[in-house]
Amino acid sequence: MSLRYALLALLNVDAMTGYDLCKVFDSSVGHVWYAPDSQIYPQLRKMEREGLIDGEDVPWGKNATKRRYHITEAGVADFTAWMNSPLEYARVRDPAHLRAAYLEWASPAAVREQMRAHMAHHSFLLEAWRTRVHEIENGGSQMLNRRLERTAPQDRHRTIAFKRFAYEGLIARAEAEIAWAERGLRLADELYGPEDSAPDGS
Repeated sequence: MSLRYALLALLNVDAMTGYDLCKVFDSSVGHVWYAPDSQIYPQLRKMEREGLIDGEDVPWGKNATKRRYHITEAGVADFTAWMNSPLEYARVRDPAHLRAAYLEWASPAAVREQMRAHMAHHSFLLEAWRTRVHEIENGGSQMLNRRLERTAPQDRHRTIAFKRFAYEGLIARAEAEIAWAERGLRLADELYGPEDSAPDGS
């Protein structure tokens, strides 16, 4: 269901084709809710059948057309109701921490490699989230700027503040995961001895 509301959030900004939505999705809500094109297009068709969005065929190139969607009053009402309802948390599926519970089955080298890979993954995300915050603070986010154009001047500070708040939460999560993996490397040294002292380098 969250994919539906991610798409409604984007269409609250402006009418877009499915192609445009897929591009914008990756650079905005896709940071917090991943969905491939193969899920987005069927969801748009379903939302149109349910009356949450309207679609119209528009010219695309010389001989083709694309379907452009805009949100309906029913879509706005549905999105607003969702935003004002209690959040239902999903059950956890966390492969990294699942593996961590059974790392005694892995070799010392594999333990360290998994911790370093975890650090590298979340370090990449950390840099991405910090870049997004910088864009928000400096007016470099195109999608946010489009949203602000449709927001009353007296309300824009709230839109900016909540966008920053969301990414600050992602930054804090990435920093915590990096610190956890660093602790995993120290734990490997405690359990197996320093890495450089291992006879086989593991």
